[in-house]
Amino acid sequence: MNELINTNLVEQIKILLESSRNKIATTVNTTLLHTYWQIGKIIVEDEALHFGDAEYEKQSLRQLSRALTTEFGKGFSRSNLSNMRQFYLTHKDVQTASGQLSWSHYCELHSISDEQKRSFYEKECVNSRWSVRELRRQIESSLFERLLLSGGVDNKEKVLSLALKGNEISKPADIIRDPYVFEFLGLPEDKPFLESDLEKALVGQIEKFLLELGRGFMFVGTQQRVTVGNHHYYVDMVFYNKILRSYVLVELKTTKLMPEAVGQLNMYLNYYASEVNDPDDNPPIGIILCTEKNSIDAEYALGGLSNNLFASKYVLYMPNKEQLIAEVEKVLENWHKEDNNQD
Repeated sequence: MNELINTNLVEQIKILLESSRNKIATTVNTTLLHTYWQIGKIIVEDEALHFGDAEYEKQSLRQLSRALTTEFGKGFSRSNLSNMRQFYLTHKDVQTASGQLSWSHYCELHSISDEQKRSFYEKECVNSRWSVRELRRQIESSLFERLLLSGGVDNKEKVLSLALKGNEISKPADIIRDPYVFEFLGLPEDKPFLESDLEKALVGQIEKFLLELGRGFMFVGTQQRVTVGNHHYYVDMVFYNKILRSYVLVELKTTKLMPEAVGQLNMYLNYYASEVNDPDDNPPIGIILCTEKNSIDAEYALGGLSNNLFASKYVLYMPNKEQLIAEVEKVLENWHKEDNNQD
């Protein structure tokens, strides 16, 4: 009996201490962000007083860094003071800065000059609870451009929506990225490998794969059996998305998209809808991950299906950022032309 009481006491105190530590950490982080914002404000206002004095602008941060470092120690390098200045300029109201993100998160975000893109990564960082390392990876993998292009060139509100809210997930198409980036697998680009090798590698790095898939995914398993008549088939990978309340069936292909792969996955989706789904589950979603996807072939193969079935490319290396940005700029340019013509 005494042991039970002691155990309960320990557990109660443990919960209290953990809660207190979290509150203290949050308070410290918020105070730090507010302090750095105020320092940035002072720097910007001082620059305004010396506007046009090129020599002062050139030397001010360097001299300020030396003085503060002498007085307070580390943390006041010229680059960090520059980040504080940028923090104030991008958040004129400090209340718009999220206390859920650390100063290191904001320093990473300051590397993005485009306001809408930076806003997207900030919102998505909060929504997905990315570490600084994961934030850096998503920026390097051009997630903003991938999501924008995945949404289709006819979606004019996509840019604004991404900037204001992050990647909202309300329908199956919202979870699709194109391409998916699997650089974390370390698989050679120039050597052939089997679908089973790709599956094994993804399972071995399942946490990173889940991060690449996006928010709300839970891993169910691999080679999930589907029995139709006397025949057994196996779905490569099955997930469940908590946000959409849907099973997500993933088929892995080490070739380009083929029509037979679409038919096979469509059969699996029908099976899951009929035999696996619970009453409160939404219709299952199918994703074919392939090495190449001809837009016309995909249009004919996927068109007219009642199921939520998508095809996306995957790459084993970080995509060419300049090329993706150029594609996005081309889309935006066309949108602006359409708006001008309508005016």
